[in-house]
Amino acid sequence: MSLESTVPSPRILPILLVAALLGACSETPVATKPPAGQAPGNYVTTLESLTVAPERPMTKYSRDRFPHWRSAGSNCDVRDTVLARDGKNVKKSGCNVTGGEWFSVYDNVTVKDPADVDIDHMVPLANAWRSGADEWNDDKRSDFANDLERPQLFAVTKSSNRSKGDQNPAQWKPPNKDYYCQYAQHWITVKSYWKLTVTADEKRALSSMLGTCV
Repeated sequence: MSLESTVPSPRILPILLVAALLGACSETPVATKPPAGQAPGNYVTTLESLTVAPERPMTKYSRDRFPHWRSAGSNCDVRDTVLARDGKNVKKSGCNVTGGEWFSVYDNVTVKDPADVDIDHMVPLANAWRSGADEWNDDKRSDFANDLERPQLFAVTKSSNRSKGDQNPAQWKPPNKDYYCQYAQHWITVKSYWKLTVTADEKRALSSMLGTCV
C-alpha cells in the first residue's frame, strides 16, 4: 500500500474535523447533585403554591366515604398490587400474597410476614377530609384512596402506620430520619395533585424536612 493511500484527501480533512468537533460536543454531561439544602424537582416552589388553611371539621367523616382497595384487574385489588409491588420474593396464592419480604422505609425495618404489613396512605384519609376532601363526592374520594400513580400508597410496618395514624408532618415524622426528604416530597406531591390544603405548622414542618435533601 502506498503512503498516499493512507493520507486523507485535503477535501476530506474539513469533514473529519467537523465530525470530531460534533462528537466532542455530543458527550453526555456529567450529572450534578443539587446544592446542599436545596430540594430537587422544585418541591420548595410546589410547597409554596399550596393553600394554607386551618383544618376543616371532621363532621360526617367516615373511612367508608373513601371506598378503597378497589379491583385492580385479574381478581386482584389495590392492596394486593401494593404488596406485590413493594415486596421482594413475593409468594402468592392467586392474588392473595402469602409470603415475601418488605422493607419499611418509615422505620428501617424488614418484615417477612404479610400480616405484619399495612398499606399506608401517605396523606391519610382523615387528613385529606380535613384538607378539602370533605367537599368531594365518594367517587373522587375513592380515586384518592386507590391512587397508584402518585406516591400515595406504601407497604410499611403495622407499628409505624398505626403510630402515624392521621397525623400530618407537624405532628408525626418517620422514625427513619434518612427518609425525611422523600417523605416531604411525597406528601407535597400528593397534596399538590389533589389540591388539598396544608396548615401553617404542616407547611413549616415540610419546609424543614425538605432542608434535609442533598
